[in-house]
Amino acid sequence: MPRLYLGKILLSWCDSCHAPVLAGVCACGAPTRPVAVTPPGDARPAFPDDIERINRIFSEHFGAPLVPEGHIALLNKVPADDRMDEIVLGGAVVGAIRYFPERQCWEPLPRPAAAAYLRPTKRYVVIDDGAIPSIRGGASVLAPGLVSIDPAVAEGDEVFILTRAGECIGVGRAKVDAATAATMERGLVVRTRKNCSSVCVPGEATWEETVAANEPVLLEYEAASIRFVREVAEQNHEKPTVSYSGGKDSLATLLVVLKALGPVPLLFADTGLEFPETCENVDAVAGLYGLDVLRVCDEETFWKEFEKNGPPAVDNRWCCRVCKLHPIGRLIGEQWGECLSFIGQRKYESLKRMQSRRVWRNAHVPQQLSAAPIQQWTAMHVWLYIFREKAPYNPLYERGLDRIGCFMCPSSDLATFEIIKDSCPELWEMWLAKLAGWQEKQGLSCDWIERGLWRKRGDTDEEEDSYN
Repeated sequence: MPRLYLGKILLSWCDSCHAPVLAGVCACGAPTRPVAVTPPGDARPAFPDDIERINRIFSEHFGAPLVPEGHIALLNKVPADDRMDEIVLGGAVVGAIRYFPERQCWEPLPRPAAAAYLRPTKRYVVIDDGAIPSIRGGASVLAPGLVSIDPAVAEGDEVFILTRAGECIGVGRAKVDAATAATMERGLVVRTRKNCSSVCVPGEATWEETVAANEPVLLEYEAASIRFVREVAEQNHEKPTVSYSGGKDSLATLLVVLKALGPVPLLFADTGLEFPETCENVDAVAGLYGLDVLRVCDEETFWKEFEKNGPPAVDNRWCCRVCKLHPIGRLIGEQWGECLSFIGQRKYESLKRMQSRRVWRNAHVPQQLSAAPIQQWTAMHVWLYIFREKAPYNPLYERGLDRIGCFMCPSSDLATFEIIKDSCPELWEMWLAKLAGWQEKQGLSCDWIERGLWRKRGDTDEEEDSYN
């Protein structure tokens, strides 16, 4: 997969505070060091459900959990066929977890730094001391240098490479199973992965301490965004609003706008396919901050369009246009004629949003002048700001979802759908029934649903970015 740079990677680590910091110097005064995450580098906190998933995957494979209690862990989504998340601990990428849709399972991909947190009790090999220099240099494990191999190792498994003393000097993928390796006199046993060396400094910290470590940079980003909001509002006389989706980015945007302008109405497009938790969050946020909510709901239109055109796809997202943009445009026209909407768009989300202007009009909603106060923020800026403000965020984030939208959004990966299927079985069964009806009507292949083929049409990408 090609690397995608959407902006400077800002993630660093303070070894004194054992916390991620979004600047070159921590609030404690200590210099930080960059964390070498894969671009675009839009890392986020690992919530308890994320950590439980990581530890379950590593325990099943290596016999030991990875993330200890009390340590700050981050997840960084990287380009993959479906979903792969890098795991950051102690200021290093210690590994990743990758989802395989065809097997409906996760695979751990450790890096040598993971050995600072776990000692594998299965799926490891032990090498002779004489092979250590070559393995450290990136050479693969050959049969003459193999001392022992755990019986659980199968061909294709990820394994730790250990010395006789138990030190981890590498990781890789087994090219043969344990039984075969035990009989080999020559040949390749483990293909070593050439990971970059990284500094890993384990230590406990809390998210409250992490917020404190980032206070100067949060103040800086908040002030810049407040200035932007005030300047845009002064230059444009349309009614100011916030487009609120129930997601983290629109929540951070709202917090900034409240400080810049005071109370403003919320615009919420309820497609009828929202998670119940999302609608509850909209009401909770509006109630907490004393805000009016102007909402549109057009579920009936969605199903009429579905009957004509089938499910929306990532490259044919008619749902955004039909159920969000057009209804919101009509609402704005009826209410004010035109309005100014502050929107939770960030450049680190996608190439299209990185290339977007910060103030724009969408052709589908000409009544709405859109502006993006947090365009320069990463997901970590957003989360630390929300934690700092103690704002009520959508609880779905704590269940492993990294983006909030319609429950069956075609932009979601299949790993996310597995999470939704487990946590919202009734919603998912309803959607599967609708897909099955279209599948039968169109005579589509038997694996059209199972492989998620409904998410892609092969049309032009129609990402809509004016309502978040």
